Amino acid sequence: MKANYNLEMEKIIDTLEGRPKLLLHACCGVCSSSVLERLLPYFDITVLYYNPNIYPESEYQKRLKTQKEIIDKMHLPVKLLEIGYCNQDFENIAKGLEKEKEGGARCVKCFYLRLEQTVKIAKEKQFDYFCTTLSVSPYKDSTKLNEIGKVLEKKYGVKYLYSDFKKKEGYKRSNELAKIYDLYRQHYCGCEYSITEVCVK
Repeated sequence: MKANYNLEMEKIIDTLEGRPKLLLHACCGVCSSSVLERLLPYFDITVLYYNPNIYPESEYQKRLKTQKEIIDKMHLPVKLLEIGYCNQDFENIAKGLEKEKEGGARCVKCFYLRLEQTVKIAKEKQFDYFCTTLSVSPYKDSTKLNEIGKVLEKKYGVKYLYSDFKKKEGYKRSNELAKIYDLYRQHYCGCEYSITEVCVK
């Protein structure tokens, strides 16, 4: 039976004491909007913007600008941590997988790359949990994302917040917020190999 990661998240939230520190990897401002709205009642959140897959750099900057805008326009009490454009990180893991279809092995390695950087920073800066907004998209496999999170939790000793943010109309809500706040919405997943594929988040 397929795991219900939204239910797993709710179980974790029910056991929380105080407001734990959460390092939330954000793939873009639009996707982060409904996720932040949902998690802020329970966590002290820092948003990590680490997306070396995005191509070209001008697109990266557009998406980073949107991430800043959603925090400002929604008056969200969160911090933003951005560590620069690191496209070579992605190119290194994508070698040999350039012709993979969207959602294939290249994407799984990309998920791992971004989540591992997140957990490394979470461990270094003593966060209680780490997580990603990626599962809000219907184009992202929440099972694979959560399996990676589980592996990294064990490897680095930082708790992973299991989640499937598309549940409870999370994707619909992110689209509503994008319209309300007039946010830029990208029309491809991010990497240079996905530009020609239909992958609107």
